[in-house]
Amino acid sequence: MNHFSASPAGLKAMLDLQGHVQKAAENGELGDGLVALVYTRVSQINGCAYCIDMHTQDARKAGESEQRLYALSAWRETPFFTPRERAALAWAEAHTLIAGRGIDDALFDATRAHFSEQGLVDLTLAICTINAWNRLAIGFAADAGSYRPD
Repeated sequence: MNHFSASPAGLKAMLDLQGHVQKAAENGELGDGLVALVYTRVSQINGCAYCIDMHTQDARKAGESEQRLYALSAWRETPFFTPRERAALAWAEAHTLIAGRGIDDALFDATRAHFSEQGLVDLTLAICTINAWNRLAIGFAADAGSYRPD
């Protein structure tokens, strides 16, 4: 089933949210590279092959190295990520695996140290957005390998 044609108004709302996140990545404090890392890591956790393929391509386009992409699933054990990126990845993992865990004050404070209020909200919206896209891609069997960047 093509979820875009089945619910155009619903997908337009998703695309509008995606547009806001993209503007925050391009013009705000997030940056395309950080968003691509977060999108890739969340997609890894969720097991979304289509989105992993898409966002690793986008990350490369944004200048991301192969080494960091290969190490992303083990980011805690590598020296390849900045403290700010580590904070964003920890925040992304906690929000993706939120059921029964919540978000503790220590994680909030550690992440907040690297982002303004708007930046933290925009980062959280990016995480919400990719989690939703993962669920749509997995639920409607998006064809991994079919994505072509603009």
